[in-house]
Amino acid sequence: MPADKPARVARRTVLAGLTALLTTACGRLAFTAANVPAAFGSYKRHADISYGSDPHRRLDVYVPVRAGSQPRPLIVFWHGGRWSFGDKADYRFVGAALTELGCIAVLPNYRHYPDVKMPGFMQDAAEATLWAAQHGGEFGADPGRLHLMGHSAGAHIAALVALDPRYFTAVARPKPRIAGVIGLSGPYDFLPLLEADVQDMFGPPPIYPDSQPINFVRADAPPMLLVHGLKDDTVWPKNSRNFASAMRARGVPVTLRLYSKLAHADTVAAMSLPARGRAPTLADVAAFVGQAAAATGAGIA
Repeated sequence: MPADKPARVARRTVLAGLTALLTTACGRLAFTAANVPAAFGSYKRHADISYGSDPHRRLDVYVPVRAGSQPRPLIVFWHGGRWSFGDKADYRFVGAALTELGCIAVLPNYRHYPDVKMPGFMQDAAEATLWAAQHGGEFGADPGRLHLMGHSAGAHIAALVALDPRYFTAVARPKPRIAGVIGLSGPYDFLPLLEADVQDMFGPPPIYPDSQPINFVRADAPPMLLVHGLKDDTVWPKNSRNFASAMRARGVPVTLRLYSKLAHADTVAAMSLPARGRAPTLADVAAFVGQAAAATGAGIA
């Protein structure tokens, strides 16, 4: 047996455990494992900035330490958690990873079910997006290169707030220009609603279609990157497949990345240093943001 084989086996076991734990009640251990290396990254974290009066309307901004030659891309990332749990602090590894790409990262919290139903958390998403567009320049970002990103329920939030302008209309402010949307393991086409809590948070039944990002695809939608694992049995891969097909039918640029060995949490866990080998999520994000930057003649860093 090669001398390094036990180490490789142990590493694979740890990584499998990390991504599995992200979707279980033991998730705190997994987030700790993901976030310990991130605490030593080359960035500055501006924590718990208010973007509204509700105590849940707080966000963290991650800024690369190294000086940039020009304003940086701006990415707002929403965490997952079935629209009912999760916290921005658990995803410090995502903020750190995005700063490695030379981006400014904004990680908001938002109100959860059952404290609010839709459109409550979507109103929070609109307010966080507007805050980022208004204040990103204070941290060295280019608000004209604003990307929305999320994992699982957070990917749903990112896609829906980008596509349905009613959430910005509700706060009587124009929607900012969105350069792109990045969805990791997201639900975009998930009718019928089968679980009682999901039926309640998106109900009553006549407005169930309003919860589906696929119903709001239009020709002027921003370009999108959709990343999904084919072993995902939490959010079926058909969500990304169907969503991508609907956008392509309307001429919207979309990049679909389907990975045969990935489960639901792997797509976001792969942004952490311990699990980078699980999937090329960070490279996918870098390429997508780089394409948007090239289209405007700007650099990514």
